[in-house]
Amino acid sequence: MSRPADADARKAVKPVICYPNDTLPKPPMETFRAARRSAQKTSEVLVPARDAACFHVPQGHFFRISSVEGPQVGDLNLWNANDLSERFYSGKTRALHGTHLTTGERMWSSFPHLRPMATIIDDTLDWYGMDSFGGSVHDVIGTRCDPYTGNLLAGSQYHHCCHSNLTRALAAETGMDLLEAESYVHDVLNVFMCTGFTRDTGQYFMKASPVRPGDYLELFAEIDLLGALSACPGGDCSSEHSSDTAPCYPLLVEVFAPEATALETWHAPQANGYNRSHGVSGDR
Repeated sequence: MSRPADADARKAVKPVICYPNDTLPKPPMETFRAARRSAQKTSEVLVPARDAACFHVPQGHFFRISSVEGPQVGDLNLWNANDLSERFYSGKTRALHGTHLTTGERMWSSFPHLRPMATIIDDTLDWYGMDSFGGSVHDVIGTRCDPYTGNLLAGSQYHHCCHSNLTRALAAETGMDLLEAESYVHDVLNVFMCTGFTRDTGQYFMKASPVRPGDYLELFAEIDLLGALSACPGGDCSSEHSSDTAPCYPLLVEVFAPEATALETWHAPQANGYNRSHGVSGDR
């Protein structure tokens, strides 16, 4: 097709932010940090390399995901522990905050709830920012490595990708069969993963994660959470993300309980206030 005469003018139109987030409720970071200082550890889960595990975080508690033995990325799912139909909504989180998350930003839940599930209160990799390739860490653009895409592209039957790891972990935790558990597994927060889009083709890329043992991402649970974390079979994702040969390491999840009075001024988020009438007369 021929190039239109005004092609350059059309391309030069300035972009508009779809969801200006100035009116988003601000997380009370000082309250959270003060509560965290006196919080005591209550539990931990060591997620094996190339596998996944579930963990529980009560509302008002904190959880930390740490690199403990070597550079390793993790795929994180979150659910409302009392209603698994409310789950992390990576697409809307991306629309509200951007392609990668860091301190002060939130993981939002699915419709019709659309409320904060967890708030990032500390990120030892926040120094990384955006590199010259357009890469950054903790992305909400990649969906998770899965056996279906592997089969589509390479005819493979690989069972220890993050989708399958999360499915097995949720099934084991809840007693669901595999097919039911799989229906609840959703797009992830790619913890520690360094990703972006190529400038020329717009393709999703990964590169070696800057994470090192001792680095962590710490979050505050806004509601009762059931989490599942997969230690990706790609290790630090410097070469491939579904691999039996890439060096892989466990990830540590720790849960911390604040003092009983530490969050007296904090108010738990309510479900979204939209009336759900969808333009039909009468309100629900």
